Amino acid sequence: KQSSALKRKLQSPHGNPPLKRKCKPSINTFKKCAAEADIREKGSSSQKSLPKKQLTDNRNESQKTKPFIKTSSLFRNNPDIPEIHRKAVQQVQENVFTTDCFSQLDLHPHLVSGREAVRLEAFFFGVQKQAIPVLLQGKDALVRSQTGSGKTLAYGIPLVQSLQGMESKIQRSDGPYALILVPTRELALQSFDTMQKLLKPFAWIVPGVLMGGEKRKSEKARLRKGINILISTPGRLVDHIKSTECIHFRRTQWLIIDEADRILDLGFEKDVAVILNALNAGRETRQNVLLSATLTEGVTRLADISLNDPVSISIADEIQKGIKPASQMDREPSSSSNCMGQENFAVPQKLKQYVMMVPSKLRLVTLAAFILEKCKFEKHHKMIIFFSSCEQVEFYYDLLLKVLSGGLESEQPERSSASSACLQFLRLHGNMEQEERTEVFQEFLKSKTGILLCTDVAARGLDLPQVTWIVQYNAPASPAEYIHRIGRTARIGCHGNSLLVLAPSEAEYVSLLASHKINVSEIKMEKVLSSLMKDDRFKLHRPRSKKSCGTDPQEVRERATVLQTKFENYVHSSEGTVRWAKKALQSFLCAYTTYPRNLKHIFHIKSLHLGHVAKSFGLRDAPQNLTALPTAGSKKKTKPRPKRSDLLKKTHGKRRLAEILRSEYSSGMDTGVSKVKKKKKQRKPG
Repeated sequence: KQSSALKRKLQSPHGNPPLKRKCKPSINTFKKCAAEADIREKGSSSQKSLPKKQLTDNRNESQKTKPFIKTSSLFRNNPDIPEIHRKAVQQVQENVFTTDCFSQLDLHPHLVSGREAVRLEAFFFGVQKQAIPVLLQGKDALVRSQTGSGKTLAYGIPLVQSLQGMESKIQRSDGPYALILVPTRELALQSFDTMQKLLKPFAWIVPGVLMGGEKRKSEKARLRKGINILISTPGRLVDHIKSTECIHFRRTQWLIIDEADRILDLGFEKDVAVILNALNAGRETRQNVLLSATLTEGVTRLADISLNDPVSISIADEIQKGIKPASQMDREPSSSSNCMGQENFAVPQKLKQYVMMVPSKLRLVTLAAFILEKCKFEKHHKMIIFFSSCEQVEFYYDLLLKVLSGGLESEQPERSSASSACLQFLRLHGNMEQEERTEVFQEFLKSKTGILLCTDVAARGLDLPQVTWIVQYNAPASPAEYIHRIGRTARIGCHGNSLLVLAPSEAEYVSLLASHKINVSEIKMEKVLSSLMKDDRFKLHRPRSKKSCGTDPQEVRERATVLQTKFENYVHSSEGTVRWAKKALQSFLCAYTTYPRNLKHIFHIKSLHLGHVAKSFGLRDAPQNLTALPTAGSKKKTKPRPKRSDLLKKTHGKRRLAEILRSEYSSGMDTGVSKVKKKKKQRKPG
C-alpha cells in the first residue's frame, strides 16, 4: 500500500510516468511522454466529447493505411535521368513493295495459286524481285534484307519451281532434294507451314521437319518413308547424321541456311561444318543460299566455306540497288566490334521507335503501367516483351499474371472478367517443353490481342501477325539483335511500334544506335505512370477520398507506390515466390555481365545498385545470400582451404602411389608390392 501511494505522489497529474531524480529531461523523454499521453487519451476517449473521438478515429485510420505505402520508397534516392542529346539521323530504308508482278516470271500456274494460299499480294517484294530470278538461274546467293521483307518466299518459290519441273518425277523414297537449316524450333515450324502451302498443288513433293524436343523414333520413321524438302535445326540434324542409318544426301540439290547469323550466334558453327561434310560426301554439286537480316563476320566466313561464286543480293543501301558479285562486295568487318561500328541497318518504314529512361527501382511499375495503358485502356494491341533470361520470363509471367490479371481484379469482381480478357499473358523460352512451346506459339499466332513474354528465341524470323508493340525490357547485346527484335512488328508494310527501356546509366546506348542510322524518340516515364490515374482500383487504397484532379504528380506517385506494394506483397507472400524472385534477379545479373567488351562502358555490373534492382523484382531489400549463388556477376566460387590433416592425408596418398609406380618399373616389382601390402596390414589394427 505504501509503495502504491508513493507512486501516486511521484506521478504527475497529467498521467505521465515519474521522471528520474537528479536528471535533466531530454527531448526524447518529452517525445515519449507525449506519445504515451496520446495512448492514454485514446483509452479514455469514450468518456470525452465527440470531436476528439473523430480525431482519434482519423488517426487510427491513418496508422492503418501507413504500412501499406511504407514498404516502398520508390521516388527517393533515384539517379537523375539524363537528357538524351542525339542528332536526328536519316534511317536506311528498303523498298519492300515493287510494281513488278509474279506474272512476269515464267512460274508454274499452280505455284501462283499456292502463293495466294500463303496470303500474299500479286506484286513482288523488293528482296523477291532480286532473289527469285537469280535463284531460278541456279546460282548461289548471299541474301541480306530487313526482317519482315518476305525472304522465306524469296527462296521457297524458286525451290518449288525447280523441283516440280524436274524431268524424272520426284519420288518420296528418293530422300531429301533440299535441306533448309533454321536456328529455332518455332522458325522451323513456320517454314514448314509455308512450304506446305506452296506444295499443295504438288502432292508428290513431301516436306518434313526435324527439331529438338520431338521423339527421335517418329522422326526416324518419317526419314525411312522419305522427305524431299527437309527443314531442320542444326543440332537435331547432326544427331540423325550420327545415329540414323537411313538418312542420306545423295540427291540433295539445294542447301538453304536461313537466319545464318543467328545459327552461328547460338554456337552451331561446328554442327554446320558436320552437315556440310555430310552433304559433300553425298553429292559435291548443289545450289547454296545464305539469308540474313544482318551481315556479321561469321556469316561472311560461312559464305566463304559453303557458297561457290555467289551473287550478293542487298537492298539496304540505295547505292547498291541491283545485283553485285560477292567478290566485289566490301567484306571489311574483321571482328564483331568492327562490324558493329560499320554496318547500317535497314528499318521498316512504318515502324516508330521509342526509348524510355527508367531508374532501376521504378522499372516494374512502369512496365505494368505501360501494359495497362496499351492492352487495357487502349485495347486492340498485341505486345511482345523481351527479357534476357528464361528465369526472368517465368518470374515476370507469374507476377504480372497474378497481380494485374488476378490479384488487383479480385477487389472489383464486376470488372474482373473484362480486364482479364484484355490482359492475356503468354510466355515462350528455351527451357519449356516442346509441346508447350508449340502450343503457345500457335495460340499467340492466332490471337488478335495478348502479351507474350519471351527471350530471344522469338527474335528471329517469326512472322507473328498484328503485333503492334515490341518492348525490350532488357537491352539487346548488339544493334543487330535490336533490329531482329523490332522486326517482329511492322512486317510487310504494316504499322508498328517499339519501346526500349534503359536505366539512366545506359543512356549512351541511344548514341550507339544513332551511329548505325537507328533513330529513336524519347517517351517520358511520368507520362506512362500517369496512365494509372485511369484505373479506379488504385484510388480505393488512398487515405484521402478526394476526387482526383487531372494528373496530379503526387497522386500518380502514390498510385505507383500502391501498385509496387501489391507486387512486393505477392512476392513476399511465400518463401517459394521470394526464392523465384532471387533466382530471376540472379539470372539478370548473370546476363548483365555477358555484354560484349565494346559495350562494357554502357552496361557494367558496377553501375547497378543492387537494392534498387531488387525492387524491380518485387524484393523489399537487396538479398544478402546472393554472392553464395553461382552468378556471373559475383566472385568465382573458391574452394575452401583444406585443413592440415587433410593435406597430410593427400601427401601420404601421393607418396604411396609413387612407391607403387616406382616398384612396377624397378627390377624387384614383387618385393615392392609386398612391402606396400605389409604396411597396409600393419596399419589395420590402428
